[in-house]
Amino acid sequence: MSIYQALAKHGTRFFKKSTLFKHGLNWSPMYRRTTGRVLSVSDDLLRIVVEVPISYRNRNYVSAIFGGSLFSAVDPVPMVQLINLLDSQYVVWDKAAAIRFKVPAYEDVVAESVYTPEEVEAIRAQAERDGECEIVKTTRYTSRDGTTVFCEVDKTLYVATKAHYKAKKRRRAEASSPATEG
Repeated sequence: MSIYQALAKHGTRFFKKSTLFKHGLNWSPMYRRTTGRVLSVSDDLLRIVVEVPISYRNRNYVSAIFGGSLFSAVDPVPMVQLINLLDSQYVVWDKAAAIRFKVPAYEDVVAESVYTPEEVEAIRAQAERDGECEIVKTTRYTSRDGTTVFCEVDKTLYVATKAHYKAKKRRRAEASSPATEG
């Protein structure tokens, strides 16, 4: 169990899960370096808003926001959000990512990571039916008023039931270990 998981597990005795998510991410050293900030987390964790304010810490050679800052500020959000939306009987991993730049960001930008209850239930149902599944979650960075889209970040997430994941991991280990002679 990571320090973040331990804090989340024990912190819910004192704080709402949404409060822990917001402040835990904002205070974590790895996230602080992205220059992004979680602005809000809905109580049901279905909607998370991230901001990347333009500053001297994230301007690139042409004075726009560095693409690495844009990517890294939303990178952990869809996965950690889904882990918290599903129960502990599921495994969620980042599998792939892509970023598509539309226009340079010369101003503060915001992004929303949103899951619907129906989407979460469909993910759960597919994982239960097939043992595992992959989903692609797209997050768009826009201007504060939402009129300009600066970039889109696609995250491919792997979701499996814990039972399926453990069995798959065991089969992989058995297949890679040398055969023993009897």
